[in-house]
Amino acid sequence: MSVWMRPPKRKREQPSLSREQIVSQAIELLDGGGVDALSMRKLGARLGVAAPSMYTHVATKDELVELVVDEVYGEVALPGEGPWRMTARRFARDLRSVFLRHPWLGSLLGETGVAYLGPNVLKMSEAALALFENAGFSLDDADLAWNTVMAFVVGRATSEAAWLTTLERGGQSEAEWKERLWPAAELAVRDHPRLKKLYAAQRRRAPGETNEADFERGLDCVLDGLETRLS
Repeated sequence: MSVWMRPPKRKREQPSLSREQIVSQAIELLDGGGVDALSMRKLGARLGVAAPSMYTHVATKDELVELVVDEVYGEVALPGEGPWRMTARRFARDLRSVFLRHPWLGSLLGETGVAYLGPNVLKMSEAALALFENAGFSLDDADLAWNTVMAFVVGRATSEAAWLTTLERGGQSEAEWKERLWPAAELAVRDHPRLKKLYAAQRRRAPGETNEADFERGLDCVLDGLETRLS
């Protein structure tokens, strides 16, 4: 079952606790410690209530995950007016920023159910379909275009978020990590000339530059392909 599929329980809500408070505190737990930091017990302690007190609003942890993910998707700025490529690029960049701001998000996407019906996701999807349909895509192709952009952004951003989390846990900067890893990487690719050349070029880039540049180039490839299909 999904939280979006069941009717609300006919029970008087406790005035001292709301679903919004529960979701907000759950996001703070996740931002502070990742997916391992979230449990109904820890959340109850943070809210100063026993776990059963939350069940009027959230019956299970799975329901909590659905609510939390939908709430975070609500931070994505919906596309506005303008040329479709420029608007889609701005949309994709903002979606990526949300994933980097909440690096645990990618880890929870597989736990949100097959039919994801959260209000924020629905608004985002509707706006994306309108963006591509107004550009000249059929509704079916607009759906394909949106899912393609979404898949690229989520894939890239999830990998970036995992990398940033690894650096934070290790207490190292990206520059320090590169310097420590480089001797082993150079040795590993000594018989692979293309990788050797690629690694050497990436080593000279400033911290963070590789992720930004690769995201923009990859997004260009996606948008180029969609524009060709539109033509």
